[in-house]
Amino acid sequence: MGVDLGRERILVTGGAGFVGSHLIDRLIGKGHDVVCVDNLLTGSKRNIDHLHGEPRFEFMRHDVTFPLYIEVDRIFNLACPASPVQYQRDPVATTKTSVHGAINMLGLAKRLKCTILQASTSEVYGDAQVHPQTEDYWGNVNPLGPRACYDEGKRCAETLFFDYRRQYGLDIKVARIFNTYGPRMQINDGRVVSTFVVQALRGEDLTVFGDGRQTRSFCYVDDLVEGLVSLAETPDGVTGPINLGNPVENTMLELADLVLALTGSRSRLVFQPLPEDDPRQRRPDISRAQSTLGWTPGVPLAEGLKRTIDYFDTLLSAGSPDIAEPEIRAVS
Repeated sequence: MGVDLGRERILVTGGAGFVGSHLIDRLIGKGHDVVCVDNLLTGSKRNIDHLHGEPRFEFMRHDVTFPLYIEVDRIFNLACPASPVQYQRDPVATTKTSVHGAINMLGLAKRLKCTILQASTSEVYGDAQVHPQTEDYWGNVNPLGPRACYDEGKRCAETLFFDYRRQYGLDIKVARIFNTYGPRMQINDGRVVSTFVVQALRGEDLTVFGDGRQTRSFCYVDDLVEGLVSLAETPDGVTGPINLGNPVENTMLELADLVLALTGSRSRLVFQPLPEDDPRQRRPDISRAQSTLGWTPGVPLAEGLKRTIDYFDTLLSAGSPDIAEPEIRAVS
């Protein structure tokens, strides 16, 4: 059951990113004032260009690994590279963003005595040995592998959030986000949906890692944003962690076939070795989100993919200057 927040001034870190920009749209639509903070390392001004001139929107270029002094009523901490290509490019910076960023945003929330929501990730479960993943599962993470900068960074951030709760009584919310897709994904982020869609639209071979039977559960971005807002609006004491994702599980081969059918592409599938520490199965148990938030994703995969395909088709047709060749390294 949500609480009536009234009009608030809300800080969204990582607000120029894929999920962050959609969240900002939703918050402004609810009548809030929003301050978007982003260092634009992986975020894009294109994602927030439509908000130029919006009186309830403010952009601040800032790196959350440094302290931020600002007055707000609520914080959504989304700042961190989120795809394997992005977070493995500078793993030290990724860990710093998760850990130092959490410390700085928690310190700000403590000073302001305001609620703070952490965008955590299903990657805290690692290559899970429990399926589907429930929030009380501690995970199976390789702390020395190439994905550890993100996996362990997010796990440490969760630790900090709950320690601030125990030590200072801070009102925290922790959302564990599973694979999310939709418009405003980066064209070269290496995620499987964007990679398959772009390759199909260009008539290129679709790169499938492993045998293609590994699974993911794909949540459309609008559904995810509703989950984040619903969690943020819960009373103090509802901390999470709460899984937010789509419980419908698909193999990579099923996803590839659907993308080919929706794009009408004649692209072939080519297979490459599975990247190190790439999880074999990923599906959330969302019982807690359903009972606590009344939240269930509603956009079917085919419908969400159509919207995503339209977005990338428009982007490719426009020949945007920041389009680069996809860097195909991992499927996540």
